[in-house]
Amino acid sequence: MSVNPLKPPARVKIPRQVPLERPPQVRAQDFEEVSQGFTEERALLEALRCLDCRDPVCTKGCPVSIDIRTFVRRILEKDYRGALWTIRETNSLPAICGRVCPQESQCEEVCTLGKKFAPLAIGKLERFLADYEDEHGGFQPPPPATPRGKAVAIVGSGPAGLTCAAELARLGYGVTVFEALHAVGGVLRYGIPEFRLPKRIVDEEADRIRALGVAILTNVLVGRTLTIDELMEEMGFDAVFLGTGAGTPTFMGIPGEGLLGVYSANEFLTRVNLMGAWRFPEYDTPVKVGREAAVVGGGNTAMDAIRTAKRLGAERAYLVYRRSREEMPARVEEIHHAEEEGIELRLLTNPVRVLGNRSGWVEGLECVRMELGEPDESGRRRPVAVPGSEHVLRVQTVIEAVGQKPNPIVQATTPGLATGRNGVVRVSDSQETSRPGVFAGGDVARGGATVILAMRDGRRAASAIHEYLTRDGSPPAEPEGAMSGERGRLS
Repeated sequence: MSVNPLKPPARVKIPRQVPLERPPQVRAQDFEEVSQGFTEERALLEALRCLDCRDPVCTKGCPVSIDIRTFVRRILEKDYRGALWTIRETNSLPAICGRVCPQESQCEEVCTLGKKFAPLAIGKLERFLADYEDEHGGFQPPPPATPRGKAVAIVGSGPAGLTCAAELARLGYGVTVFEALHAVGGVLRYGIPEFRLPKRIVDEEADRIRALGVAILTNVLVGRTLTIDELMEEMGFDAVFLGTGAGTPTFMGIPGEGLLGVYSANEFLTRVNLMGAWRFPEYDTPVKVGREAAVVGGGNTAMDAIRTAKRLGAERAYLVYRRSREEMPARVEEIHHAEEEGIELRLLTNPVRVLGNRSGWVEGLECVRMELGEPDESGRRRPVAVPGSEHVLRVQTVIEAVGQKPNPIVQATTPGLATGRNGVVRVSDSQETSRPGVFAGGDVARGGATVILAMRDGRRAASAIHEYLTRDGSPPAEPEGAMSGERGRLS
């Protein structure tokens, strides 16, 4: 039964609410968060717009199947904690998803209200609930599940790994996450800038997963410190989930890429986000950005990189993309924010050579103009060079954001683990790999995708791991030689 006091004709007259945002001329000079989210008043007004459909197609559009209709109803009842727990039934990272999930191409894209009007701002409402809890406290982990006596190792603490860990902990498994870096979060930490996703949010969400009983160990590089075989055969883990991401950059392969001042977006963003270059000299990680900088690419990583370069001092910041605006894979909101901050989009433009001076430093990016031809295998129109359109962008920094692939360490040290192109781990529909008891998801199995799709993989894998470990229907026996009295844990 609907709790909305308004009839549908009145609901659709309410304009879609917009979050508070810091002024572009101010925020482009620092790394504080751009969006300030909804006030309670705006959240309640936005929730009134929901049509409370009998068939909530928005949930079908959500990769992790959040019960959106129910959490919106609870907002209208001002039961904000209840609304957030509705989300947490299927989404362990609401504060993160509310900030970086591309709702406009998922739940909001299929919103019934959006057929004639602006769709419900589902992502902004999710963030409001997470921020409300952060400001008012009140997080209480669910009661611990009955221990099953079996343990699972999670390799990687990105969105896929954290999600899989949380789901398995709720089912009663002993879960240990192994993270190669010194801090938790994977791509959430090293790939997404502070102004889009404050690292405080990542830490708080990780702490909530720890509260479920999950152990998270950093500075453990599986494939070097430990192998998959050692985790299973010597440490007693009954199953392993690989969520190691895709942190190895790819390059365009054009002349001049070896010049000083050329970065991959992975290196550039890792230096800034993980190693604190944005707080230099407080953090001893310098990163050099020239007066003019160019980022090559059209996705969210490219957008993050060029907006970061602007904040680090680039007076002119170019986003160079070989297709048109309509083909850009970046979120519309991020493109809008970038343009507000003074980023110059050089669309239908393709780099062919990086130019350098006698000292070996970048001094320019030679490009050609493009036009769109017939669609390629991706369904997008193929860019074709325009003869005689060569020109040079005068820049001192070039950052390539043209794709990434998995790090090969785990694959190279795990016999029998089948891989595909660029080292992507091959998985079934239930995230099972070719190795019994080993599952994988997120970018290591996709080659680069969104946070929410990685989370969906983590949920699917947790369900498949549970089925795998309970397949014979018999209660698990406590293993001999369990470490510290608990299977699969490090002492």
